Formats: sequence, C-alpha cells, structure tokens
Amino acid sequence: MKALVLSLVLFTASASIASVDRIIVLKSQKMLMLIDDNDQVLKRYKVALGANPIGHKTQEGDEKTPEGRYIIDWLKEDSSFYRSLHISYPNKADKSQARKRGVSAGGAIFIHGLPNDVKDWSVPEWAYPAHYLYNWTDGCIAVTNKEMDEIIDLVQINTPIFIFPY
Repeated sequence: MKALVLSLVLFTASASIASVDRIIVLKSQKMLMLIDDNDQVLKRYKVALGANPIGHKTQEGDEKTPEGRYIIDWLKEDSSFYRSLHISYPNKADKSQARKRGVSAGGAIFIHGLPNDVKDWSVPEWAYPAHYLYNWTDGCIAVTNKEMDEIIDLVQINTPIFIFPY
C-alpha cells in the first residue's frame, strides 16, 4: 500500500511539473523561470548571458542576448556546450532591422549547458555551479549541465520563451 501511495504522489508531482507553458528570462536578474499555465513558477535557474548583456541583440558578434518573444524550436544533443535548446532568434523583425542596417542578425542562440571541453574554458570544473557570476556566452543563456538536463525534460519544442531586459 505504501508503495502505491508513493507512486501516486511521485506521478502527481512529476505530472504537475511537466506542464511548462512558457519560459521567462529576466536579464537584469540573470534568472530563467519555467512557468505553468496557472502563472506559477515551477523552477528558477541562475544563468549566464552574453558577454555584452545590456540591450537587445541587433547583429552577429555583438555578444548580446536577444530580448522579446521567441520559441524553443529544436533540441541539439551534439552541442559544444553539453546539451542545448535552440531559441528561434532571429525573428522577422530582427532580420528586417539587420537588413536595413546592412548587417547579419546572427543566430545560433541557445539555452545550453557548460562547455564540453574544460581545457577550452578558463573556469575550473569545481566552479561550474557559480558559472552565472560572469556573463561569458556569445549571446546564449547558460545553465549547469544538471539544470540543462532538467530543463530538457520539462520543456517541449514550441514552448514560448520571453526574454525581458529587467
């Protein structure tokens, strides 16, 4: 009987957590939140952003994390940064403004884990949980590998992501 009750509790808990309706990123707080359809925060993660975090991404190489509404459109298992979820940047407006300025809007913006090759990264592996203290990506949103596994388990493809400057 105890095993049945425990199974029901675990199933109910995992079922409620699995209903991520949207992702919200607050750049100024360096926070990523998974939100359910009742506007409840299911999970919070401290993140690292692009090395130039103030303002919206406007072109390739500006090291800014985009701002606005996008979607999670695919999973990348063979990433250079552990596993990753692709963010649909650039959208039509991003492409249009870049075209008007004669530059590339850039792309390859992900929520991703930490670098696969520790030798290529100046932070020692023991410090990974504090990776968010420094904005080190080229415009992506970085979490730890354990957090990335959790996010991938909870977030479906086509989930909206809202990235706010505040």
